Amino acid sequence: MTLAKTLTIGDIYDRAKSGPKVDEKEWDFKLIPKTASVLKKKYQIKMDKNQIIPTDESLMHHLFQAGLELLTTCGVYCIDTKRVIKYTEEEILASLDKAPKSAQYGEIGKNGRMIQCRKHDDKRPPIIQGGPTGAPCSEEHFMAIHQSYAQEPVVDTIVDGVLQTIKGHDPLPMTPWEIAAVKTEAIMVRAAQERAGRCGMGL
Repeated sequence: MTLAKTLTIGDIYDRAKSGPKVDEKEWDFKLIPKTASVLKKKYQIKMDKNQIIPTDESLMHHLFQAGLELLTTCGVYCIDTKRVIKYTEEEILASLDKAPKSAQYGEIGKNGRMIQCRKHDDKRPPIIQGGPTGAPCSEEHFMAIHQSYAQEPVVDTIVDGVLQTIKGHDPLPMTPWEIAAVKTEAIMVRAAQERAGRCGMGL
């Protein structure tokens, strides 16, 4: 079988503007749960609550097939246009086939990390991400909070928090203060990494 061409960002943008119009709550609370319930029965998926990562080959295959069918059936919801971006199975498989198997996170060197695909029985340790992960942080403590994560040897990359205020102002969306806050966050996290002796970490 010849796989379909991989999709471009332009293709996805066009579908976000032309896909079927669906109410967000309808998609979130009816379409997704209903489809997932049907696929759970179809593929006889039973999860062991005592095992976080399934290792049974048959179960893993069924989970993949169910996920693939869920995506082709429900698509991806675009909040901005209130439309569903639809994909064919062939397009999804082509994109998976062409997807990169690794990526450099941070600078090449002792503090950067190569992120690679891992299997459930992979002997390589996972990448450890540390940080407030989008949580609001005060201007006063922002730098120290991020330095405390960066100086931990077990932490490979930083997932930064957000400034609660910028020069005392609320960084409301679509305002100059939002732009100032985002720029300041990046500068301060880089400075925190430098203070911790971890220049070049992924952010």
